[in-house]
Amino acid sequence: MKKISPGAVCRRLLAGALVLGGVVYLAGCSGAQAAPETTFVLLDGSKQTTSDMKGKVTLVNFWATSCVTCVAEMPKLVSTFNKYQAQGYDTLAVAMRYDPPSYVVNYVQTRQLPFKVAIDNTGANAKAWGDVQLTPTTFLVNKRGQIVKQFVGEPDFAALHQLIEKLLAET
Repeated sequence: MKKISPGAVCRRLLAGALVLGGVVYLAGCSGAQAAPETTFVLLDGSKQTTSDMKGKVTLVNFWATSCVTCVAEMPKLVSTFNKYQAQGYDTLAVAMRYDPPSYVVNYVQTRQLPFKVAIDNTGANAKAWGDVQLTPTTFLVNKRGQIVKQFVGEPDFAALHQLIEKLLAET
């Protein structure tokens, strides 16, 4: 029988959650559940890696301009970012491979999104983060670069804010 590492079990739980469309609590998963090492290409052409997130609590949101729920939750993501940014919180919105770049740029400019936005042109980011296919799919990453929680669909923002505050208080 093949032995499966705890990290692999956690990754499988994440992948299963995508299929089931649920919220995953990773409390039972050890520190082995590091955010996947990926490079995001931002709209301005610069790059951000997963390593760049360390030291901040970061929300990574996979979304699309054609996704009704994504568009509906975006003002709440902006509000959350504005509320916690000064305390060491960051947001990275990752547009899906099938989203036309011109639509993403137009959306970001007309809504004046205050946080970083990347376009996953090849789908490599979505694949690395558990083969994300459903939008919105959101990951909350702690200061150590570990995925603490995953949401498929719009999060409960009151509960999300409580968790962000708890993570920001950690040293």
